[in-house]
Amino acid sequence: MADDLTPSSAASSGLFVVPKLVTLQKRADFLRAAKARRIPMPAFLLQARQRAADEAPDAPEAIRVGFTCSKKVGNAVTRNRAKRRLREIARAILPAEGHAGWDYVLIGRAEATATHDFSAMKADLSRALRKVHG
Repeated sequence: MADDLTPSSAASSGLFVVPKLVTLQKRADFLRAAKARRIPMPAFLLQARQRAADEAPDAPEAIRVGFTCSKKVGNAVTRNRAKRRLREIARAILPAEGHAGWDYVLIGRAEATATHDFSAMKADLSRALRKVHG
């Protein structure tokens, strides 16, 4: 019976609906996020912005997230490890604490993202989201 619920009927029945996470793909989305609010953390930088109503018409209530690591982070192996860690903290934290209709970009830091304590990174993302959303 729970499989028959649409998001609107689930919300009216009191069930919690987890917003969908969508990965940012287009450069323009990353550039818009670069002009948004920045929250520095020890292992990463969070950029967050609320989308306009006409952006992402296919998923207006989704949480969109992007990941980037420059060559300053290290060689390809180190950058890929850093991005994997950023993706994992986003999967763990954003559905519960992120806001629907927002874009988030996580930027890796040199010599920190790939080696920083993972539980501390999750706590840092939670703290950064609280700062963004007040």
